[in-house]
Amino acid sequence: MEELQPADILGREILEDARKKAGRILKNAGDTITAKTAEWDEKLTAAITELEQKYLRNCALAEAEVMAALPIDKLRAKSAKIEKLLNAAAAAWYSRLDRQHVLAILYDELEQRIAVCECLDGIESIHAAIHRIEKGEAETLLQQVLPGKSLIIEEEHSDTMYPQIIIENSQVRICASINNVVDTLLSEQRAELIKSLLGDKGFSDA
Repeated sequence: MEELQPADILGREILEDARKKAGRILKNAGDTITAKTAEWDEKLTAAITELEQKYLRNCALAEAEVMAALPIDKLRAKSAKIEKLLNAAAAAWYSRLDRQHVLAILYDELEQRIAVCECLDGIESIHAAIHRIEKGEAETLLQQVLPGKSLIIEEEHSDTMYPQIIIENSQVRICASINNVVDTLLSEQRAELIKSLLGDKGFSDA
């Protein structure tokens, strides 16, 4: 066996030392990334929890302000009238939308929900139930948000007056509906909508 020369030995020692240093650097980098990821997840969870609590507090305060002046014996009648007015306002808002705007809202709803769902990744065929939307419209939307999937589209009756698309299998049920948008709008802006409909003194006069 050929005896290694001092230069060869030195070269191997340098390479070995470099490998060890590189390994330590990679391990430290991995540990740092893991720690930062855990720290970020913890901060994100705390921030979401804080926002949810703040939202619930604001909703409670807004509802308390709206209902504070109502006599107890008239609460049900007033609440029913307010709900009727809010639903009528929502229906009027929807009636002013052109069809392309309606489809754009459904597309956004589908895209947002599918983006956070991994259950459809390995599925080749998609079954969708539609209500108040044409099959051609639904097919176009689904091909945009789920390209390459085979589509089975069926009409299904629903009590809602608004268009909706439901994607469902044994693992997941995804519903994109204008009704979801309406419910969110009425929930998030309830106090403002009531004030707009009835005015500052409308609650005592309604």
